[in-house]
Amino acid sequence: MSKIVIKIDIAKYKSIDVNIDDALNILEKIKEVTQRNPPDINEVIRYINNFDEFYSYMQRKFKDYIAPPHKPDDYIKGLAFIDRVRLYKDSEGNKRIVIVFDRRIRVETLKNAIEKAGYEVEVSKDI
Repeated sequence: MSKIVIKIDIAKYKSIDVNIDDALNILEKIKEVTQRNPPDINEVIRYINNFDEFYSYMQRKFKDYIAPPHKPDDYIKGLAFIDRVRLYKDSEGNKRIVIVFDRRIRVETLKNAIEKAGYEVEVSKDI
């Protein structure tokens, strides 16, 4: 069983750094656990499925992160799940993604979904 680390930064954003197969599995499990189908998760799944295209876009535009589109209402109502994502390739050429979740998403919700997806979870706070 592989371990996923949920990092919580000083601004209370939660993030995970995983390969794209694990990311797809975790995002689908989050939709199942929350019993919702948020458009930002579907958009990030689209980024992953078209990794090469979005990765080259990020390089062309000198972007570190891509923010999935949100309506202002989504933030007000607390419906935004994902704040931004970073697509990159590690030193071995493996496709990876950093998913930064919205501040209002509870750590317990993420931890529960990741554990149900079959991973061990560690929570790390950056101070």
